[in-house]
Amino acid sequence: MAFSLTRRFVCAALVSAVALPAASPLTASAQAPDPRLEKLKSEVLTMVDADAKRVQEIVDMLFSFSELGFEEVETARYLTGMLEKEGFTIERGVAGMPTAWVARWGSGKPVITLGSDVDGIPQTSQKPGVAYKDALIEGGPGHGEGHNSGQAVNVAAAIAVKKLMEREKLQGTLVLWPGIAEELMAGKAFLVREGVFKDADVALFTHVSNDLNVMWGASGQAALISAEFKFKGTSAHAAGAPWRGKSALDAVMLMASGWEYRREHLRLATRSHYVIRDGGDQPNVVPSTASIWFYFREQDYPRTMELFEIGQRIARGAAMMTDTELDTVRVLGSGWSAHFSKPIAEATHENIKRVGMPKWDEKDIALAQGLQKELGQPGFGLSTVVGPLRGASVAQNFTGGGSDDIGDVSWNIPTITLRYPSNIPGLPGHNWANSIAMATPIAHKGAVAGAKVQALTMLDLLLSPKIVADAWTYFRDVQTKDVKYEPFIRAGDEPAIALNAEIMNRFRPELRKLYYDPSRYSTYLEQLGITYPTLRGDKP
Repeated sequence: MAFSLTRRFVCAALVSAVALPAASPLTASAQAPDPRLEKLKSEVLTMVDADAKRVQEIVDMLFSFSELGFEEVETARYLTGMLEKEGFTIERGVAGMPTAWVARWGSGKPVITLGSDVDGIPQTSQKPGVAYKDALIEGGPGHGEGHNSGQAVNVAAAIAVKKLMEREKLQGTLVLWPGIAEELMAGKAFLVREGVFKDADVALFTHVSNDLNVMWGASGQAALISAEFKFKGTSAHAAGAPWRGKSALDAVMLMASGWEYRREHLRLATRSHYVIRDGGDQPNVVPSTASIWFYFREQDYPRTMELFEIGQRIARGAAMMTDTELDTVRVLGSGWSAHFSKPIAEATHENIKRVGMPKWDEKDIALAQGLQKELGQPGFGLSTVVGPLRGASVAQNFTGGGSDDIGDVSWNIPTITLRYPSNIPGLPGHNWANSIAMATPIAHKGAVAGAKVQALTMLDLLLSPKIVADAWTYFRDVQTKDVKYEPFIRAGDEPAIALNAEIMNRFRPELRKLYYDPSRYSTYLEQLGITYPTLRGDKP
């Protein structure tokens, strides 16, 4: 977690932003684990192994959908349909997001929520199992982050644990949910605001990685505000009477230039980037509208808010210089830097050691080494060893980096992120290369390993009440002692559900032709006719 925990920005108004549960049987209990725990743990490992086919099909199916944020239509239909058949009650269209859903089963405490992201990335279409760039659809979206795999981890774990809960008459509630539009950082803060986690005890989040690990404390992720600045001017003939025009595009360009000059005088840990989404209609018309979309990233809430305020001042200055108007400043997404629960991470790490890394075969290693060679990286293959548990209560030596809106959830209930080994080390991220393993045995084996860990941890939470009690003690006495959650999103901000509509409308017809059909093909590789692995030397 990328926070400097200080008292200076805590105030009474913020304290009320986090609704901490009062003392309950969970928080008061310190009883020993249920004697059935070890037996059920051994049993659930066998159950998840037996469900490996389901894991493979979910991973491959979501890969074939290749849906971008807020456009996860087929993904939502497929997953909710599966969970409904397994007895879960589904709520759709949650928090104003048509593709968001919540699946719930069981009753009583503890309430265990299981989340994982589902969206893809533009222009990362790639044939799986092929260790060089070879798009399925040129310029199309793909799973260049690997978000197609996380729901398989949670669904397999939840179904196995649900069966044991039914048989053993265990009290507890399982809640599954997707991270919608995580690449836009535009979903989870709205789920928090909607109250999805208000009665939950724990969030077990999963995210694709190239190893099997969990951490506690400060995540090292950056906090983030995603905002669009829209300018309004006056059109005119760009050659005949340009003096009669007031160019909104000029304002956009000046804002970008102003930000670049200011960048030198920002902290080294700052990360900021932008794209121009609307630059006008055609060159011979002075643009009457234009917009620029920024990501502002910094270590914590106050520093990120400071960047956002600087950006707004520069935008107002650009409007003044061009005699245009700063029409709207819209927050499109946001995320706090995460802080993860030490007690839950410790329990999860013990389960990671028990499960261990998958057994990679020579084909898996050949694909990894072939891709690493293609990218000019050392050909060290795949990770094989589980590392130590790491954590720190406060961020140290923060130098900037990526973000994940799981941070908003983590500041409302005890949360951890389980990283499972479904991808290849040494990749650039958000790239076609990160798609290559994501519908192959590497992804399948890694997701099964993750599902085993997730299931074991769920049983710990159900049958060892002290873990949940300790997690809330850590949450109150350590994590939120000096820092209280206040969302970046404002009261009037709503999910930006149209952001990827144009891209998906363009590519979905071609994607539909490539949807995985498990009734005809055992794997997506088989459906595509791809030999696993296909390396550079195999290219005709």
